[in-house]
Amino acid sequence: MDLDVLNMFVIAGGTLAIPILAFVASFLLWPSALIRIYYWYWRRALGMQVRYANYDDYQFCYSYRGRPGYRPSILMLHGFSAHKDMWLSIVKFLPKNLHLVCVDMPGHEGTTRSALDDYSISGQAKRIHQFVECIKLNRKPFHLVGTSMGGNVAGVYAAQYPEDICSLTLICPAGLPSTTDSKFIKQLRELQESESIDRIPLIPSTPEEMADMLKLCSYVRFKVPQQILQGLVDVRIPHNDFYRKLFLEIADEKSRHSLHENMSKIKAPTQVIWGKQDQVLDVSGASVLASAIPDCHMYILENCGHSVVVERPRKTANLILEFLALLHSMDNNKKQA
Repeated sequence: MDLDVLNMFVIAGGTLAIPILAFVASFLLWPSALIRIYYWYWRRALGMQVRYANYDDYQFCYSYRGRPGYRPSILMLHGFSAHKDMWLSIVKFLPKNLHLVCVDMPGHEGTTRSALDDYSISGQAKRIHQFVECIKLNRKPFHLVGTSMGGNVAGVYAAQYPEDICSLTLICPAGLPSTTDSKFIKQLRELQESESIDRIPLIPSTPEEMADMLKLCSYVRFKVPQQILQGLVDVRIPHNDFYRKLFLEIADEKSRHSLHENMSKIKAPTQVIWGKQDQVLDVSGASVLASAIPDCHMYILENCGHSVVVERPRKTANLILEFLALLHSMDNNKKQA
């Protein structure tokens, strides 16, 4: 073989080896960095742009795609200890001409965290209202989506700021009493009795605890490599003290049943989506909402747990789009009548 050709293969092999070795090293040594890169790439691929908005000295971090148009904008509120990027799996199945906004909830990710802030559900609803006013999202009524803790906040927001929203989607929301204790509630009771309340199942600090949390939250069993579990834990550990404080705040009597206390004030057309096998918040909460909110549309997803957004993203996106299309059609019929 010609020496120049041989040198070319050696150089090409070395060039390819560098990114491969870098990827392997990141996976083995810095899995948390790889997770951050993953979210960055996914946001970029889906056209989601990150921006910041300020209300006095308070900063909100959010991502968005599209511009306000004839269809309602959609604001998405994530759950406890998550972040705005948890919605990317649903964003993937939503039209690119829809105006989407995903905000980091108070104290989470890029949004300001302050020891003096009110992290109760009503306190968070007030902060989200400040965010909405900052970016002028309420120039026209928008569709509000919330899951878990974010669903609790979304429901309270809809009750307290009815003029801001045209419709509401609640995905397995917290804030409701239940006739049936979920596996998570039973675990909490056992921890309280053994005086081990610091070991909250939703706040993992080891890869093993992370695996247990994923099993608790998902009916679908994802095979997650040990290194990825470690990376997920590494990302969360610096925030675990805050998560404990937040959990105790939203589990306190002031916030525990906030949605239940406000649901009769919700006047906007409402959609409730719940995983039938939810082990965190019992699916019976869906019927509680359906019986209390006029014009409530309820959808129970089979073979699905608490992580509806992750387990059934396409189905969830389609349900939201179908609900918005139905409301648009009903509105047109009223105008023509």
